[in-house]
Amino acid sequence: MKLRFGLIGCGRISKNHIAAAVANRDIMELAAVCDPVTERAEKKAEDCLVATGKRPAVFADYHKMLKEAEVDCCSVATESGYHAHIALDCIRSGKHTLVEKPMALSTKDAEEMISEAKAKGITLGVCHQNRFNAPVQQLHMALENGRFGKLISGSARILWNRTMPYYQQAPWRGTWAQDGGTLMNQCIHGIDLLQWSLGGEPDTVMAMTGNYLRDIEAEDFGAILIRFKNGAVGTVEGTACIYPKNLEETLSVSGATGTAVIGGLAVNHVETWDFASPAPQDTEVAKLAGTDPKDVYGSGHNALYRNFITAVNTHTEPLVSGTEGIKGLKIVLAAYKSQKTGLPAKYDGLEFSTTEMTQNDVKVK
Repeated sequence: MKLRFGLIGCGRISKNHIAAAVANRDIMELAAVCDPVTERAEKKAEDCLVATGKRPAVFADYHKMLKEAEVDCCSVATESGYHAHIALDCIRSGKHTLVEKPMALSTKDAEEMISEAKAKGITLGVCHQNRFNAPVQQLHMALENGRFGKLISGSARILWNRTMPYYQQAPWRGTWAQDGGTLMNQCIHGIDLLQWSLGGEPDTVMAMTGNYLRDIEAEDFGAILIRFKNGAVGTVEGTACIYPKNLEETLSVSGATGTAVIGGLAVNHVETWDFASPAPQDTEVAKLAGTDPKDVYGSGHNALYRNFITAVNTHTEPLVSGTEGIKGLKIVLAAYKSQKTGLPAKYDGLEFSTTEMTQNDVKVK
């Protein structure tokens, strides 16, 4: 069944949603675009017209879009702090909902989204598109096939540059009410991949974060240590302070019989692939050794959309469901709680929100 989508939010990330709509036009139609800055919505409508021959309806108010537009699904690509509220409105309107990362800024809101979607039979997905990167898919296949043996450790390194004009362009960025810092905004994709690779069941989270160079409320650097229930240990290094430009986003996984490192600008470049025993997939991995996207977003939204649409049509869970999407969010919130209290934070039963932080919680004295 060809699904009709409404895109809510036509800012920086919306180009990836437009590209996904174009790439998947055999199974979806972008029927509506919405943004309170109508010039943005009009521009995206024109982009879609040029690419597909069909111009989506334009709305300034998403409530009006939900009432008047003939859509089956909504994609939420607004400021982070609005994700949960808008997604819940979409779910309550009976629309299958795909929400950009982070799915919320509190455990309470994220859990409510999951609960309400389940109760209404709505498919809920979260945009962690890097799971669909070809090298990452190959790494996960190796994990499922037991090629790493006993998992020991993994790391996510997100070494990027975000200057003050980036934050000044959109004043919600770097605030506790609407965003969080580099861990929540830039690093959550890498954190999602790390937890997915190391078993998906964190136990304890410890963190040290700080605000060093950027005049924002939240952190511009953070380091996290994660103990998983299977014994593996994950580490995260995330910063917006790398000079003079983005350096790398790298995922590494180490086990008793294998090591893999996927790096480049956006976890799309095979740097190390070494296992005790060869396997047929190694030939395919060798073909990916030179891949790397032109920018940090990559093109994973295309495959993510196709997976989400398949899930809606087959009444199954998408690869990045709400239940999966909350995992990386909870690690970041546990890291914030650890920074605030100076103590390890337990993952199970965590209740925390970015609004419980203050600028003093991360300021380097």
